[in-house]
Amino acid sequence: MPQASAPSPSSPGSLLREVARLYTRAQRVVADCCSTTSTQCHLLTELARSGPLSLSELGTRVSLEKSWVSRAVEAMAARGWVTKEPNPSDARSWLVTLTADGVRTVHALNHTLDAHADQLLDRLGERQRAAVEQSLLLLLQALREDQAAMCCLPPPEAQDVTNVKDTPSCC
Repeated sequence: MPQASAPSPSSPGSLLREVARLYTRAQRVVADCCSTTSTQCHLLTELARSGPLSLSELGTRVSLEKSWVSRAVEAMAARGWVTKEPNPSDARSWLVTLTADGVRTVHALNHTLDAHADQLLDRLGERQRAAVEQSLLLLLQALREDQAAMCCLPPPEAQDVTNVKDTPSCC
């Protein structure tokens, strides 16, 4: 059976996929060290960005099936990170909200994940780091304009890509 060769960073697409794959893997390991699963990390971050959401809307935003979201929300509720309350606009659904402990957890996760990112970027020289940061801002702007990247999110409000440090960065 033929083996696939390792991805070659010879094209921008291959390089971007390899960077995203390795960085996502590393961030999952770091998030796991913070006593959370990657699913919980995604949900916590989305709730921090968006505020209270129904289970189905939360699942749509993070591209997960309702059963995965429901199990993760139950585990987070048991830890005191979220509450589930009847949705005032739809009696058939629940509204998931971060608790104060959930907000603290998101801040701790973001701090840990940001420290990991800083550790990686610290390996670069000052000019290289500035170039990478500028490139990341350009890529972020392009992704925010891409229909595939934004398909499950509400229409963006005025998003200032120069002020990304104030945006939760978890997962």
